Amino acid sequence: MTLTDIRSPNLSRGLRLTKPATRSDRGIVTAHNRQAAHVGAEILAAGGSAVDAAVAVSFAIGVLEPWMSGIGGVGAMLVRPPDGPVTTIDAGARSPAGLDPADFPLVEGKDGDLFGWPNVLEDRNVIGAKSVCIPGLLRGLGAAHARFGRLPWADLVAPAIRLAEAGPIVDAHTTLWIAQDMARLRRNDACAAWFLPGGLPPSAPAAVTGRVARLSNPALARSLRQIAENGPEALYTGEIAAALAADVQAAGGYLTAADLAGFTAVEAPAKTEPYRDHMLHLVPELNGGVTVALALRLLSGRAKPAGAPTPAEVVASCKAMAQAWEHRFSQLGDGAERTLPSCTTHFSVIDRDGMAVSLTQTLLSLFGSGVVSPQTGILLNNGVNWFDPRPGRVNAIGPAKKALANYTPMMMTGPEGDVIAIGGSGGRKILPAVFQALIHVADYGYDLEQAIAAPRYDLSAPPVVVADARLGAETLAALAADFPVVLSERMLHPNSFTTLGAVRRRNGVNEGMAEPWHLWSDAVAEGEPLLPREIETNGVAR
Repeated sequence: MTLTDIRSPNLSRGLRLTKPATRSDRGIVTAHNRQAAHVGAEILAAGGSAVDAAVAVSFAIGVLEPWMSGIGGVGAMLVRPPDGPVTTIDAGARSPAGLDPADFPLVEGKDGDLFGWPNVLEDRNVIGAKSVCIPGLLRGLGAAHARFGRLPWADLVAPAIRLAEAGPIVDAHTTLWIAQDMARLRRNDACAAWFLPGGLPPSAPAAVTGRVARLSNPALARSLRQIAENGPEALYTGEIAAALAADVQAAGGYLTAADLAGFTAVEAPAKTEPYRDHMLHLVPELNGGVTVALALRLLSGRAKPAGAPTPAEVVASCKAMAQAWEHRFSQLGDGAERTLPSCTTHFSVIDRDGMAVSLTQTLLSLFGSGVVSPQTGILLNNGVNWFDPRPGRVNAIGPAKKALANYTPMMMTGPEGDVIAIGGSGGRKILPAVFQALIHVADYGYDLEQAIAAPRYDLSAPPVVVADARLGAETLAALAADFPVVLSERMLHPNSFTTLGAVRRRNGVNEGMAEPWHLWSDAVAEGEPLLPREIETNGVAR
């Protein structure tokens, strides 16, 4: 086998980023955006449950980080009450009933997006209105709130409304994400108006003046107000539903008012699987959890290790993950090869009573379909890209069909009431990252800070292993004896590895850990004070 070094010669080899875990006897929210995490923590401080906080974070992060997720997308969550079984709510992508597979003829080459599928004419499965699946996220949030919420629905949408009306503040992170996808954004007028004011990516003022640039989307703020007043059904049977369907059809897509009205989120007990002296909890069926659980099952036949992972143990972990991928590719239809990072976000919440939530939501690709509904301001997913464009395959494009997704919200419970809620963003890279973090906790006794900050190995495009250089020469050599290895550095952008986030409750103390290599991600405890600008932009009553 081989070891290939893809690290840029320009980059420092000594750069290291660290973040401390947050610990509290009160609630904690971990999210890929600090403001969104603060919104959730404030909901907890106001007496809300972990589900209330998760709903508020979902709306807020869809405004603050709209290229990753939002109400035009899909998602899945797990909820664990303090003394009850884990419940799952799956609001994953389903294709419109009127989708015609004949509209996606294959042409020469491979696409340049997430999965490296064979090319489809005009990239119709990736970009544009034909790539849009039914946005199910709000139905999932509504189902969770109806069962586990304590605060009024409108109170949970209110922070996102204020953020949307003010416009999120632009910083270098914002500019970077928008600039890298300008070509997609320019193809849709409403998308360009939102993200490319004046035809260019927005940027923060070059001088320290106190002035800020903002991303304005008044139509989205109006839609959020209607959703606050009329509940989640506003997106599925109200004025928003009619406008959304009309806008997608006008752009050449299939989505109808009937598709929206007929969508249901699936509520079910979590699928459980033992691992060592812990229990895994995952969303059943078409997501990444089943593959992570299989990899752990394959690994569990080995004796439980001790200390830090040895080179042989890292190789064994990669072999288990490779076998799990083989099953996924052959039985579930998630083939081809991954290329670019996906457009996903994850957040985990634990409240002072011990209720935990693990929620992942997504538009799939970065900026989803690249289509914004002009009447509603909603950026729509490109869920059709989850389907294999090759006719006759297990996961082939078809009408009214559930998509096989890679998001992997999971929980793991252990002795003496230990519970972890974990997930990440990054398409197929999520699966090996969650797998590795759970191994670090269950096998090696790591705390969350150690588990998430540890050197990574990514096996999401088997047989290739993308290896963090910090693994060390002995481990890298052992991997290279069995796999083609690509050597990479942990970087802020692009990230060769998943952005993880988790919360944990152990011995009555809550802990939250955010991805160190992400500028925005943070773990915020209930009652943590806001900075003046956070009070100004969040507008959350204390």
